[in-house]
Amino acid sequence: MSSLATPALSLAQSYKRLTIKRMIWLGILSAVLIATVITNITIGPAGLTIPTILKGLIDASSLSTNEAIILWEVRLPYALMAVVVGACLGLAGAEMQTVLNNPLSSPTTLGVMHAATFGASIAIVFKFIPFGLPENYVVPVFAFAGAICSVLVIQYFSRKFGATVDTVILIGIAMFFALEASISLIQFVADSDSLQQIVFWTMGSLARATWEKVAIVSIVLALCLPFSIRQVWKMTALRGGEDYARSFGLSVERLRLIVLFRVSIMTAVAVAFTGVIGFVGLVGPHISRLAFGEDHRFYLPGAALSGAFILAGASILSKSIVPGILIPDGIVTALIGIPLFLALLIKQKRTAK
Repeated sequence: MSSLATPALSLAQSYKRLTIKRMIWLGILSAVLIATVITNITIGPAGLTIPTILKGLIDASSLSTNEAIILWEVRLPYALMAVVVGACLGLAGAEMQTVLNNPLSSPTTLGVMHAATFGASIAIVFKFIPFGLPENYVVPVFAFAGAICSVLVIQYFSRKFGATVDTVILIGIAMFFALEASISLIQFVADSDSLQQIVFWTMGSLARATWEKVAIVSIVLALCLPFSIRQVWKMTALRGGEDYARSFGLSVERLRLIVLFRVSIMTAVAVAFTGVIGFVGLVGPHISRLAFGEDHRFYLPGAALSGAFILAGASILSKSIVPGILIPDGIVTALIGIPLFLALLIKQKRTAK
């Protein structure tokens, strides 16, 4: 009995140590993210110091009128928008890589971002302003509507032809090229001003952040995250293969459709207010996978934190590369995402050996 109990006890202790180690990594990621957000708030031509910012966060009346406006109406919404949008894209990318069993999957895989661009392009070129809709929300609403329509199309064909990995990816590829052609057609007929707006929108920027937009994205993230956490064991089982997941009685196709719908909602809301921001949903999950492995109890929160950190860091660089000029965040995430992704791939190859 003692000889059998000793290995079991040793295994339990190893698992406990691994769990504690992963919780520590979550704490480290959270601390790094908080430090990045504070740094993001301090950077800018106004020259606000960290003590001034901390004092202003506690008591806004301690700041001058200009300082209060800069902190509460410009920098805080900008910094927090980077966090919630990055978390949405990171979480969406992690879940998509799992259900499609493809480490190269990201929120762009199913054409959701291109569908959002298509909707935004229609609003910009044809100047649609529905009755009662504030003018600054016209483009985000049309972008969200375009993304949701693409999700419904994918859901329909996936249900009709079977929600296998190959079917979903092929439908996504077809949607991608169809939307790419449609966007090009709209750009062809657009005037110079509209074309410039479309191009800027596709670059992705957090500059249009407001407290109301931050609240909307945060609410969607807060609603989707509990459902993601609720399915962590199913997602972890799915990483073992579809046959392995089915052996536990899971309906793989149904799980895939539910997850893809949730992922698409998060992506649609995120890009509706910022434009196209790539690589966050691709690189964030890989960083989390290196730290937490495939245990989705830690992998999914880690991907959300990693995505938030990447976009928060990109927003710092967007203000720092050229002093006085705010470079679109989508450009920065692509510039830092490519070498970071290659470095992660090389590290994984070396680890595999």
